[in-house]
Amino acid sequence: MALSFCGNDRGSAYSVDNGVLDNGCFVDALNLVPHVFLLFITFPILFIGWGSQSSKVQIHHNTWLHFPGHSLRWILTFTLLFVHVCEIAEGIVSNTQMESNHLHLFMPALMGFIAATTSVVYYHNIETANFPKLLLALFIYWILAFITKMIKLWKFAEASLGVQQLRFCITALLVVLYGLLMAVEINVIRVRKYVFFANPQKVKPPEDLQDLGVRFLQPFVNLLSKATYWWMNPLIIKAQKRPIELKKIGKLPIAMRALTNYMRLKDSYEEQRKTEDQDKSPSIWKSMYRAFGGPILLSSTLRYMADLLGFAGPLCISGIVEHLDNSTEIDRTNKTANMTLGVYFMSSTELLQNTSVLAVLLFLALVLQRTFLQASYYVTIETGINLRGALLAMIYNKILRLSTSNMSMGEMTLGQINNLVAIETNQLMWFLFLCPNLWAMPVQIIMGVILLYYLLGESALIGAGVILLLAPVQYLIATKLADTQKSTLDYSTDRLKKTTEILKGIKLLKLYAWENIFCDRVEETRGKELTSLKTFSLYTSMSIFMNVAIPIAAVLATFVTHAYVEEVRLSPARAFASLALFHILVTPLFLLSTVVRFAVKALVSVQKLSEFLQSDEIGDDSWRNAEVSLEVGKKYKHHGNTKAINRKGRYRMDNYEQPMRRQLRPTETEDVAVQVIDGFFTWGSYLSTLSNINIQIPTGQLTMIVGQVGCGKSSLLLAMLGEMQTTGGKVYWSKLPDYEVLYDGSISKNRYSVAYAAQKSWLLNATVEENITFGSPFNKQRYKAVIDACSLQPDIDLLPFGDQTEIGERGINLSGGQRQRICVARALYQNTNIVFLDDPFSALDIHLSDHLMQEGILKFLQDDKRTVVLVTHKLQYLIHADWIIAMKDGSVLREGTLKDIQTHDVELYEHWKTLMNRQDQELEKETEMESQTILERKTLRRAFYSREAKSQTDDEDEEEEVEEDDDDNMSMTTSRRSKIPWKMCCRYLSSGGFLMVFLMVSSKLAKHSVMVAIDYWLAAWTSSNPHNQSLADPFVNATNYTKNDDTQIAEHRSYVPVFIILCGAAIALCLITSLTVEFLGVAAATNLHHNLLNKIIHAPIRFFDVTPLGQILNRFSADTNIIDQHIPQTLESLTRSILLCLSAIGVIAFVTPAFLIALVPLMVAFYFIQKYFRVASKDLQDLDDSTQLPLLCHFSETAEGLTTIRAFRHEARFKQRMLELTDTNNTAYLFLSAANRWLEVRTDYLGAVIVLTAAVAAIWTSSQSGLVGLGLTYALTVTNYLNWVVRNLADLEVQMAAVKKVNSFLSTESENYEGSMNVSQVPEDWPQHGEIKIQDLCVRYDTMLKPVLKHVNAHINPGQKVGICGRTGSGKSSLSLAFFNMVDVFDGKIVIDGIDICKLPLQTLRSRLSIILQDPVLFSGSIRLNLDPECTCTDDRLWEALEIAQLKNMVKALPGGLDAVVTEGGENFSVGQRQLFCLARAFVRKSSILIMDEATASIDMATENILQKVVMTAFADRTVVTIAHLVSSILEAEQVLVFESGTLVESDSAPNLLAQEDSLFSILVRTHK
Repeated sequence: MALSFCGNDRGSAYSVDNGVLDNGCFVDALNLVPHVFLLFITFPILFIGWGSQSSKVQIHHNTWLHFPGHSLRWILTFTLLFVHVCEIAEGIVSNTQMESNHLHLFMPALMGFIAATTSVVYYHNIETANFPKLLLALFIYWILAFITKMIKLWKFAEASLGVQQLRFCITALLVVLYGLLMAVEINVIRVRKYVFFANPQKVKPPEDLQDLGVRFLQPFVNLLSKATYWWMNPLIIKAQKRPIELKKIGKLPIAMRALTNYMRLKDSYEEQRKTEDQDKSPSIWKSMYRAFGGPILLSSTLRYMADLLGFAGPLCISGIVEHLDNSTEIDRTNKTANMTLGVYFMSSTELLQNTSVLAVLLFLALVLQRTFLQASYYVTIETGINLRGALLAMIYNKILRLSTSNMSMGEMTLGQINNLVAIETNQLMWFLFLCPNLWAMPVQIIMGVILLYYLLGESALIGAGVILLLAPVQYLIATKLADTQKSTLDYSTDRLKKTTEILKGIKLLKLYAWENIFCDRVEETRGKELTSLKTFSLYTSMSIFMNVAIPIAAVLATFVTHAYVEEVRLSPARAFASLALFHILVTPLFLLSTVVRFAVKALVSVQKLSEFLQSDEIGDDSWRNAEVSLEVGKKYKHHGNTKAINRKGRYRMDNYEQPMRRQLRPTETEDVAVQVIDGFFTWGSYLSTLSNINIQIPTGQLTMIVGQVGCGKSSLLLAMLGEMQTTGGKVYWSKLPDYEVLYDGSISKNRYSVAYAAQKSWLLNATVEENITFGSPFNKQRYKAVIDACSLQPDIDLLPFGDQTEIGERGINLSGGQRQRICVARALYQNTNIVFLDDPFSALDIHLSDHLMQEGILKFLQDDKRTVVLVTHKLQYLIHADWIIAMKDGSVLREGTLKDIQTHDVELYEHWKTLMNRQDQELEKETEMESQTILERKTLRRAFYSREAKSQTDDEDEEEEVEEDDDDNMSMTTSRRSKIPWKMCCRYLSSGGFLMVFLMVSSKLAKHSVMVAIDYWLAAWTSSNPHNQSLADPFVNATNYTKNDDTQIAEHRSYVPVFIILCGAAIALCLITSLTVEFLGVAAATNLHHNLLNKIIHAPIRFFDVTPLGQILNRFSADTNIIDQHIPQTLESLTRSILLCLSAIGVIAFVTPAFLIALVPLMVAFYFIQKYFRVASKDLQDLDDSTQLPLLCHFSETAEGLTTIRAFRHEARFKQRMLELTDTNNTAYLFLSAANRWLEVRTDYLGAVIVLTAAVAAIWTSSQSGLVGLGLTYALTVTNYLNWVVRNLADLEVQMAAVKKVNSFLSTESENYEGSMNVSQVPEDWPQHGEIKIQDLCVRYDTMLKPVLKHVNAHINPGQKVGICGRTGSGKSSLSLAFFNMVDVFDGKIVIDGIDICKLPLQTLRSRLSIILQDPVLFSGSIRLNLDPECTCTDDRLWEALEIAQLKNMVKALPGGLDAVVTEGGENFSVGQRQLFCLARAFVRKSSILIMDEATASIDMATENILQKVVMTAFADRTVVTIAHLVSSILEAEQVLVFESGTLVESDSAPNLLAQEDSLFSILVRTHK
């Protein structure tokens, strides 16, 4: 049959006798003209390209969309394309009715399709190049197309064709669309005036696009790119080569920044305050709705469209299956009746009976549905992220205004604030994500049930009933799950607390051989946690089981009922359409329970948030407000012009005065900086903490506040800062009088802030330099002076990057003294008039204190004439004070200069004097530089040294480092980054036990086979139906027609029993599989944690020096949590999705083998999509995690340092930082969710292609209808599961990293606990005498390192008191560790009472000796647990020990006595008391050898005297080895061992050594006087 445009079946095809326009073919030809015109004009322009005319502003120019009506045009064009497709389909189907081919039926439509596509490409290029004049071409095209289509429509109307003819409808639609597009084009001309007007309008790109830092382009790109996330391609593809870094994802667009959204939320929150009654607190729900309601509505609309399109799938399947057999039999009788204008016109129903058309429709419906669905997801996620940013900003602003008493009295604990930030805001964000489901799902369910009823009649209602009845069960399980998760969380927090304590006190535990006792405490908690986890697993598996079993049960109920109730037999078309509908229905029902649960959680979260936002705020003291100038008056009554000289001169004189400087009473002349009159202050309870306070702080002088512990010194400072609640009285801050300012223009100090160093040092997570400058401009000279004054230089030199090293919670752990000195340095560096120092010497040793006092306070601060208020215990500094305030029990005891007190209160002065004398003797005696500071520096050095050693040998956790190294080696990085960690998966599964793995695999395979069998049986059953409306199927012989009805019915029902059995088996298998996977997870988690804990507890002490504590803790917290809760679920989901996809592809291939050919390219595409996505997703996930931590830390650190931030008045700077951190985290999260959408859109389109190929293959090979239904139903499910395969793979990959990290610790060497002697060979009472022989001892910390002790020989007699001294690093402490076999003794030996300690089992050796360490360590629990965790001693023995340590009375006073509570780290006792507890602990263990490792370094004089006395009396008959920092403490020793760089250089009694002038010992004593 020859091809001809007008067809050659009749001669009149080309005749124009009745008038040109009356020839239908000519009208169609006319319709070709505009399309050809457009192609001719646009192709040259598109090909020439036009980089030259691109806009002058440097922007992401390919995303700048600025022509009006932009989105409308895209939507119209897409509609146009769809109508063209319909027109083409109609043309082709009509053409089949003709005798010869009529090209004019579909050719113009095809050209129209091409032209429409070109128009949008052309438009896009013009728009991005900003060259609007070229739009004229499009304008002309729309006009021409409109006119030609109008002519066609007019001719149709003349021929009295109407709506019942499909072609008429299509033409009418096209006329409307071309008209609309013409209108859009006219609008562009009207607005931009680019043609026919004299002055075209100038346009500027939006701010965001001019800023090249903005990389998140979703809001700016065109509709197609928005829908398919095309703009993400470069990012995702480049991620293969280089990891995505923060730089690459840039900044957020302005509309998405936290500040913008915070303003939106805050405005709607505050608005309610104004409009509604004042007493009622504003509703957060309302504010959320007002601020973010719009996008949620948009998302819901998209969601509804997607859901409705979702039902097209089952209907198209039913259509295809139904028409597959009778497609050839279209009735040709009415063919002639429908011939008008010489061609055939068909009705719309006729078109929908064509299977190929249905297949294409199915494809388009799927593509559209998925596009709408992803768009809806994206909009809600973006809104959720915006909401989270706004809420975080709101919470943060509130934190900065919280009253201090709230924080300290425990109404608002840090934990609660962290929960608000980490949990509640995320709950609300998730609620927003799922929010459209709340109203979309009920509609989806109702629609589904209606369609089922239409397909199956009453029996459908039974199936739907089954689903609805089981839904509450699901909800119940979901709530139970949430509860169990909570209790699991509580247990794991508890376990983590205990683990942290063990790790912090690991040295002590090892020295006392208590590690197993404490390890059991952790295991006990872990046991409870695991019980909870098992419950959790049970509920999870029930939930998964319900999800899979409900549709099977529903299908079973429906079809069995249908077989027995309905008259009409079940046709394959209806059966498979309803099967697909059941699949659609399950998802909303399953999710509904989750959504409802989240809604409930969101209600709770909002409740908590409102309570928080309503809680007490700090009172705005007048001086806090900038209107009242807080200036410290420097009003000396000098005349302005002499002022500066006077200040200097006067200061110089002061320098030569006696230590008692300036005994001037603050009279009228010497002005007052701060004054408190009749002050009563409280911390929020009704009791006044401070009462009847009347004090003055003189300007420009040094005021000291002294008094016993707990008498309210720190509270007084805070009261002056306005942090306490004032119940009576006033605090006055002096202002700078006007005349002063005129004379002296140099007063530029920040008037509104007070430099404040709190007692508990507070550091930021930042570099050392940032901690000290604290937001002030960096001034090198000043910075250096401050560092020297605080003697920080040596510490800074030890840090790996000097003062650019990160410190703080996440940084390097500094010791107390180092932290405190940094806080003091911060106060000194700030340029403020008033400096408050709260006990800055508490953690410093005597030298540093002196240096700080002289250089920092007396010189640096007083040079600047700054007003200093100093709280201190060191009375020897009172002589420097200009003004003294003595406190007692919350009120002022005395106020005045030292002279005043000397004359007026002799008793107090004498009391001070005795204390001072004691302190002064100390000063003379000690001044041995090897003080606690040196020790701190030593630990720091050791930590780093070891860290470096570690990073050379082991790159396990430093994944970032690895990536940097590998970057040079590109190919390797790429291959390594796209691999799935199979090895770790095997490791994980083997931890779960092989039986469980076998059970899991076999039950999974069985389950999926049975599920395929059910559907296959359904296909056979429905196809076996002779009385189908369709013709007989090949399954059935023609002889069946003769049988009577009953046998047919019986035969029809004979399929039922097998069906029931199969369904029952499937349900049972579902339960088994879900249980095996979850319990495999529990088994693996149990094993991994148990092994990890044991390995780490028994690791040598060196391991803890080398490995940062945070890293070990991470294994126990984050990684264990992932292994416990996340991996099992991911694994379950992954195996399920993979098996579903495989079984679907198998079924389709079985039905239509031709499908396998098309599968190859699809598989290749899928492989690349998943490969690219996994890598990018992992990077973005890491970015999201790594940016979340600083944000949470910033919140907690702000809450901890509130008083400091407010004293410094740095609120604004911290807010700014918070906004930056929030935005960074939100950017990462947005990119992550955009990447997820990128993947889903692509896998969904792939799925749609799979459905299309399956349908086309089935139609062409015209297989049997039942099987075709089976294949298509399966193809539909593939679309849902493809992206889950990839997402789960990516998740599993990230989660397996946790197994990898835990595994890396499992290879640690343990200490050798066995020894060569048996425990039974050691005498019960060994060591009886305490005689120690050290023979040729050589010691090193690690086989890789140099020895720290070389060939030491010494002999200590029983009961001797021995002192060991030497300079830093001379090996003193190493010797003490060698006694306990904690270090590697590689030569020589230590013999105690005749036994070589290296041969003893470690437990025995360590349990028989006692040691007191420098840092007192207490564990949370009871006092009894701290003294005697083994529970071997009687109470009397414990009381005796406490009495010796002078603690008996204090412990008696505590509630519970020996069972009184010790908080974490012993925080509820002072440092001195803790040290005494350690002494008592050593005494409880009645060992004949006591080793004191610089035990007195961190305690005050009084405690130290007690300690020395106790050691001399209580340990009179025992051997005591004291390692001394202060040589003075061992001057009475019977034997002194002096070390220098690892060798013993002198050994004799102290007096003898002192007698030798040139002995090292006497030099040490002399130099450190």
